[in-house]
Amino acid sequence: RLLLPAIIRNRKPPLRLLTKTAGSIRMAQVKQTVAVLGDSYSTFEGFIPKGYATWYSPTTPPETTDVNKVEQTWWWQVIKEGGYKMGNINSYSGATICNTGYRDEDYTDRSFITRSSLLGNPDIILICGATNDNWADAPLGNYQYSDWKRADLYCFRPAMAKLLSDIRQHYPNVEVYFILNSELKDVINESVKKICNKYQVPVIALHDIDKKNGHPTIKGMKSIADQVLKVIKK
Repeated sequence: RLLLPAIIRNRKPPLRLLTKTAGSIRMAQVKQTVAVLGDSYSTFEGFIPKGYATWYSPTTPPETTDVNKVEQTWWWQVIKEGGYKMGNINSYSGATICNTGYRDEDYTDRSFITRSSLLGNPDIILICGATNDNWADAPLGNYQYSDWKRADLYCFRPAMAKLLSDIRQHYPNVEVYFILNSELKDVINESVKKICNKYQVPVIALHDIDKKNGHPTIKGMKSIADQVLKVIKK
């Protein structure tokens, strides 16, 4: 007879824990894992992949931002206050959703569509983007939901659709939300909402976010966290 190691014979279910309360057995769910796909708004030095550009860090000058602790970021607050576990924070400062960046540079190395498969094994994905596409005046392109060519992905609308298509394919049965920044152009807002609707991704449209140099302050981060939690904790 084969003798299995104790660690295998006695292993417990990985996703649920049995607990005994008041003489009855109940199932206790393990905390859900949240992953973030973002730009500068979702960065913090030491919590994003090595080599990625960041906006927020413990040493960022106060004239740039008053955010200097990871606990002040919107995503840390969402994870802490929502009772979640922290997954991959894949955020790159200045990144666009499409492959066109500032000064018409090629941002394929940092675009959202390039990084979308690097989120690990989350239960919830929070995408916070489109701000740099807006600021960089990336080409809009047409609404296109299949048969993307390389050239198509240098335009915002086709890239946005490809991003959500890839997310849905790579992460089945995962909750996905798109966080849409305030003060963007109407055409960007309308494009995001239309494409998200196509892929059944709820849009969290931010409002009244306090900013400095175009980026959330401590107060702004708290507002983002509150607005996100209001939607995902329903």
